[in-house]
Amino acid sequence: MQTIGILVFDDVEILDFSGPYEVFTTAERVRRRLHAEAGRRFDCMLVAPSMHPVRSRGGMLVLPEQALPPAGSIDVLIVPGGEVSAARRDAATIAWIAEQARHADLVASICTGAFLLAEAGLLDGREATTHWEDCDDLEREFPALRVRRGVSWVDCGKVVSSGGISAGIDMSLHLVERLAGRQLAEATARQMEYRWNRNGNHDFCNINDADDANDANHSRLSSLAAGRADARPGRSGGSAPIREPA
Repeated sequence: MQTIGILVFDDVEILDFSGPYEVFTTAERVRRRLHAEAGRRFDCMLVAPSMHPVRSRGGMLVLPEQALPPAGSIDVLIVPGGEVSAARRDAATIAWIAEQARHADLVASICTGAFLLAEAGLLDGREATTHWEDCDDLEREFPALRVRRGVSWVDCGKVVSSGGISAGIDMSLHLVERLAGRQLAEATARQMEYRWNRNGNHDFCNINDADDANDANHSRLSSLAAGRADARPGRSGGSAPIREPA
């Protein structure tokens, strides 16, 4: 059995931690359905700096299951993001991340969780990614790492990082594939009714460009529709509605 520890802290992004939690708990449920005789493979838990309730960035209160368990008790450590300014200043939590990483099989970050891994020295000399809005800051503040833009996740072996929020689901499914095989990862995505981006190549950095293109296309279609209305026999212009085809 592999223990999946997901760190939570005040102002954590809800989907950053709940997405991976859903992936790994769903994977365990699906695996039992496929292999009823097999033992438990994934045990997922939320850990926090203390046992006090954590207030997420969206206001949701979250109850952790353990308070920073000792090194060696977590096989896969997942560090989500959100508003991480206070978490970055928490020396005890940063030291705990670094110590866990020495014993864990895998360490992964989601969104601005990459800043916490970087503070712990885990991204030095590695490629990493984060939310597209924060790529420049990550690159400027931590020049020892190389930021990858326009990808959903980056796998550097023991350390994996993902883009923002929903990209953590893609990365978590990738981790399921690494740990338990493609069949289970695909079955998990299907159970979640989630369209999995398997290769991590999704350009989140061009969202604004895509929005601009969609706006331009909408304007062209609106102009075309208006022109067709004006060109009807007996029309001299105006804004009469266009009859939709039956």
